[in-house]
Amino acid sequence: MSTAESSVHRPRGRNETEEERADRMWVELIQEVRVAQMGVQILFGFLLTVVFTPTFTDLSDTDRRIYIVTVVLGAAATGALIGPVSLHRLVSGRRVKPQAVTWASRLTVVGLILLLATMVCSLLLILRVATHDPYVPWLVTGIVVWYVLCWFVLPIWTRRRYTSH
Repeated sequence: MSTAESSVHRPRGRNETEEERADRMWVELIQEVRVAQMGVQILFGFLLTVVFTPTFTDLSDTDRRIYIVTVVLGAAATGALIGPVSLHRLVSGRRVKPQAVTWASRLTVVGLILLLATMVCSLLLILRVATHDPYVPWLVTGIVVWYVLCWFVLPIWTRRRYTSH
């Protein structure tokens, strides 16, 4: 039997209630958020220390602006990625888990977009300070494309390719 034929005979979906599905999706979402939270918190922590280094005063006005934007983006990403935990805690026991999962998922996507922006700005700042070569914007653009492919294009393509909804 071919792969296409076997997938036709394979049962689809799970036999779970809306609450069971929400419970499962919540556990999966929290595991995913933990990875992103750790990354954004470490990056944000390092960003906060930069202003206290002696070389900070040597930064150009442009580099200082990039730094400020990067810190603000890092703070926003941290807020969005910690948001699902607060959401869960404040609505726990209110019988709104399916809705909480939906909102937590949205916060996570926003957090990932903000984390992407934070990482790109951090990379831009580091490369501008480390080298004044004109290829820096091209390197950063290449990384942006890579992140977008890994974080958004591949998952969206997979979802559209292998799911019916």
